[in-house]
Amino acid sequence: MASPSHPRNPTEVQMSQLVLPCHTNHRGELSIGQLLKWIDTAACLSAERHAGCPCVTASMDDIYFEHTISVGQVVNIKAKVNRAFNSSMEVGIQVSYEDLCSGKHCSICKAYATFVAHSSSGNKVALKPLIPQTEEEKIEHSIAAERRRMRLVHKDTLKDLLTRSPHETELETRDGSVAVPAEKTRVESVELVLPPHANHQGNTFGGQIMAWMENVATIAASRLCHAYPTLRAIEMFHFRGPSQVGDRLVLKAIVNNAFKNSMEVGVCAEAYGQEMSISCRHINSAFMTFVVLDQEGRPRTLPMLAPERGDGERRYREASARKKIRLDRKYVVSCKQTEVPLSVPWDQSNKVYLSYNNVSALKMLVAKANWALAREKEKVQMYTLEEDKFLSFRIEMSVRIAASQAFSLLSDLRRRHEWDSHYLSAELVQQVDDDDMIYHVVSQTLSSENKLQDFVILASRRKPCGKGDPYVVAFRSVTLPTHPATANFTRGETICSGFCIWPESEEMSKVAYYNQATPGYLNYVTTNVAGLSSDFCATFEACEKFLLKNKEDDLIVRLQSL
Repeated sequence: MASPSHPRNPTEVQMSQLVLPCHTNHRGELSIGQLLKWIDTAACLSAERHAGCPCVTASMDDIYFEHTISVGQVVNIKAKVNRAFNSSMEVGIQVSYEDLCSGKHCSICKAYATFVAHSSSGNKVALKPLIPQTEEEKIEHSIAAERRRMRLVHKDTLKDLLTRSPHETELETRDGSVAVPAEKTRVESVELVLPPHANHQGNTFGGQIMAWMENVATIAASRLCHAYPTLRAIEMFHFRGPSQVGDRLVLKAIVNNAFKNSMEVGVCAEAYGQEMSISCRHINSAFMTFVVLDQEGRPRTLPMLAPERGDGERRYREASARKKIRLDRKYVVSCKQTEVPLSVPWDQSNKVYLSYNNVSALKMLVAKANWALAREKEKVQMYTLEEDKFLSFRIEMSVRIAASQAFSLLSDLRRRHEWDSHYLSAELVQQVDDDDMIYHVVSQTLSSENKLQDFVILASRRKPCGKGDPYVVAFRSVTLPTHPATANFTRGETICSGFCIWPESEEMSKVAYYNQATPGYLNYVTTNVAGLSSDFCATFEACEKFLLKNKEDDLIVRLQSL
């Protein structure tokens, strides 16, 4: 057997399961609850390979199920640790199915789970860092820090959207449809945690809890539509605490909101001992999206839902907000880079995901292999990368300046004109937060219409998350209602550009600038490579002079702000 070109990741776990009738629902399709158990098991084994000790599921990111799996087909699951933080680690999971008769393979879903390592005494364990080897592993390792940041602000995003939404509950109206009272969809069930449901430490498998939750959520969804629903997505969720063998798990579900072709079901799990009145522990809450498919596999129109007064109306509004956030997240975060439009409309509800996309796109570009040296002039090196319909540039040099100072100076676009002759001005139009700013930039470059170009640019800054990480300043185009295109300028767009700054010592940094050229720019590039590379190098040399000239002033300003 031929050896692979790269050594296999030591944390990688592969699982293949033949779907039997006992794993399926009434339609002969694999139960999503059973799939969740397999996913959690494979991910946990991968985490434990890296940690060398027992691990528990802490959270799971959004999961979108693209296809159903039939009895007789094979489920293939691959899990491996993407990055280890202090005591937690992100595990990436890829799920596909295989038809043994036709040989067809098809992707089902991609998931990211967070696991926490525990010692035998129950204390958290400090994890060793993970060193990525392949290009794919380097990309996942780098972007894992962005996904972690997005998880931490997920709740705040929902609260912010609800704050700006109307407090009155506006019920949707559909012709000929009678609203179903939400109370009729309520489900409650109890499960006794037995040894087969738990790991070697006696803690209930996270996948088992998710399977029980999916069961009651499916029943709630069926009560609304009087049909057999299909689970399409599970919202990002966190486990609040463990449950053990002997616990009684109470699982509650209710339909929160019914949209035209989908519904959200809220489900929670609580644990108690033999005496329920003594203490009831909240284990987990999740939100699941169901559809009902017709014979052609198209989503059917669903009945309307009449929420209960008080908490029911709150859940109804929150479900609408979550749907908006979920669509934004899927649209901006889950799309391939080539599928995301150049300028995405920016608003409060998608600001976290646009920031994520901005930084992760640059990090993906940084981690690419096959960069070719195009020109070297003294201390400046210029590299190019050709792939698909994009041509990317990387210009780098070492500068005698602390990385934190270079980061501070280069992240303020209002000063870009001091060293970049292409910039005429940059106005800060919105300070989103400490790490994200939106600028209106005017370029001195004339368009084909003989007008100056302008841009609306989101600048996202990131300090290093761990040892070896660079300082990052990422740029991408967005659209703002307050700054539409005007007749005075030709509106330009940038898909992915920015700086990465690596500390080489306390006083030396490697500064690299990346730019992914858009398709409309390629014709110009291919006919002007020599002149373009000379222009890039001259601009970067001016950048070095700017950094050296201003590093003392920047240090004084930052000391004064302490």
